[in-house]
Amino acid sequence: MFRVASTLLLSVQDARVSFGDKVLFEALSFNILEGQKICLVGKNGTGKTTLMNIITGHREIDDGTRWQLQGITIGYLQQDLVARPGQSVFDYIFEQFENDADREMNRYKVEMVVEPLDLNIHAQMSTLSGGQLRRAALARALVEDPDILLLDEPTNHLDLDIIEWLEGYLKSYRGSLVCISHDRAFLTAISDKVFWLDRGMLKVCPYGFAGFEDWSNMMLEQESRELHNRQKLVEHEVEWASRSPSARRKRNVRRLQLMKEARDELKADTQAFRRMMAKVEIATIEAERSSQVVAEFRQVRKNFGDKVILDQFNFRVMRGDRIGILGRNGTGKTTFLRLLLGELTPDAGTVKLAKTLEYSYFDQKRKDLDPDESLWTTLCPNGGDHVNVMGKMRHVVGYLKDFLFDHNTVMNPVRTLSGGQKNRLMLAKILANPGNFLILDEPTNDLDMDTLDMLEEILISYPGTLFVVSHDRDFLDQTVTKILAFEGDGRVEGYIGGYSDYLEASGRSKKKTEEKEATKAAAPKVETKKEKTEKRLSYKLQYELENLPKKIATLEAEIESLVDTLSDPELYSKDAGAFHSQSKRLVTARDDLNAAELRWLELEEMRSAIEQ
Repeated sequence: MFRVASTLLLSVQDARVSFGDKVLFEALSFNILEGQKICLVGKNGTGKTTLMNIITGHREIDDGTRWQLQGITIGYLQQDLVARPGQSVFDYIFEQFENDADREMNRYKVEMVVEPLDLNIHAQMSTLSGGQLRRAALARALVEDPDILLLDEPTNHLDLDIIEWLEGYLKSYRGSLVCISHDRAFLTAISDKVFWLDRGMLKVCPYGFAGFEDWSNMMLEQESRELHNRQKLVEHEVEWASRSPSARRKRNVRRLQLMKEARDELKADTQAFRRMMAKVEIATIEAERSSQVVAEFRQVRKNFGDKVILDQFNFRVMRGDRIGILGRNGTGKTTFLRLLLGELTPDAGTVKLAKTLEYSYFDQKRKDLDPDESLWTTLCPNGGDHVNVMGKMRHVVGYLKDFLFDHNTVMNPVRTLSGGQKNRLMLAKILANPGNFLILDEPTNDLDMDTLDMLEEILISYPGTLFVVSHDRDFLDQTVTKILAFEGDGRVEGYIGGYSDYLEASGRSKKKTEEKEATKAAAPKVETKKEKTEKRLSYKLQYELENLPKKIATLEAEIESLVDTLSDPELYSKDAGAFHSQSKRLVTARDDLNAAELRWLELEEMRSAIEQ
């Protein structure tokens, strides 16, 4: 059963928000009730951070009303952290409490929050890594225990174990929650409502993120039909609304089917995988297999002081492998990658690499970006206006548009970009010519979901060898077919499949299954919607499927008529205008026919999958 959340904590009604002459929100209205768990989604630049600042009161609205229940507190975990010099982790976490009595009374929260986040409360803030600073900021927000907790990308730089702990903590959190995150699995676990910022409007999905995709597709399909009737007035809107549902359906049908086929094939070859993970004999590899070996670790040992990173590690990377890397900080992930890149040498054993390797490496710290260069010159360092994208020349503006950059921003310096925009620029630079060995270290940080979908599509089509270090479970499920789990103390385990397969094979799925069942029991609306979806196509999709054969037949008849007309050898001399217009229509009609046939096949696959 849902928890009844009847007390209104905060309300914004008919708000207008602008930056200079640019109106960001018009007639913005929303409510936050006690106990609600809300995820805030939308493309980069749609105003998610501004909305958070409206909730806190740090951003005033130009018009409308903002009401807040007297006496409530609002806490905000932001992406950027500012700590005072000489400040300890403990002082930073507890500095919001007014006096020492408050600090002493809340010391019990150290065990509840700080220990699971793996923080040393006596350490100086100035000595912490980026990930540790992020965890300190998260600890501070949780210890504050506000009535409304705002979290901006809380999973960035967190290990998977900590993310899973945070999920459990937030699900039992007594207050209300508004969270921005790109991590689909995380949002599915914690939310019961979605605020969707879409082109200056806030739309509310009542099902939580678990039901958001179906709900948003339905909304976009409805809008697509409405926009089609006003195409000439809002042509740029039609393109966005009509293509977006298709892209998301493609994610559910074509992409998942491709990944399922790849995993089924790998699972059928478990014996070969065990051989890959087993101790490798020093004997020469068979000639017919050696051409497929990209890298090989033999009896590798690596220590840092007394800390064992790799111990008698044996591993063989085959051409075309798609491997995800998991593990807490300090368990050896970065060391493994540096050995793979040749930046480190093992203390014992050997690392052999194929001579034909062409590396591309995505570094989450973005060291290869020059802040003073423009987006244009970053992609065209030698001048010109075209980028060589896997052997095909693309205009730099068009290529940047693929990565969701507006054409008006291509001459802006890199330093003006947000973290997510810098990540997109790095991906554009690397994926233009990724070579035959692509290593991505936390590529999903700060990306919005549309960019994640685009990145997944690119990686699925990538023919080379792929390594992905990521804490994003859904992203791993979509892009890799093997998992290397770094468990610490030199232990490394291998699993076939993505993150979900790793959970099941490693024995960790029982707990996750229990949590999912508890979530379903607590959210019957979402479950009912899913069950309904599984039983049959929605009315709108069924209607479309039933009417596509008629549309296809009409197009076929039109094409046949056009071909007959254009076959007249005297048509051009008699009516050049008619010849050109009908030739152009023939090309369009054939494209329309191809699209209709593909759509019919797609819907038929969906219907067949539901009926099985």
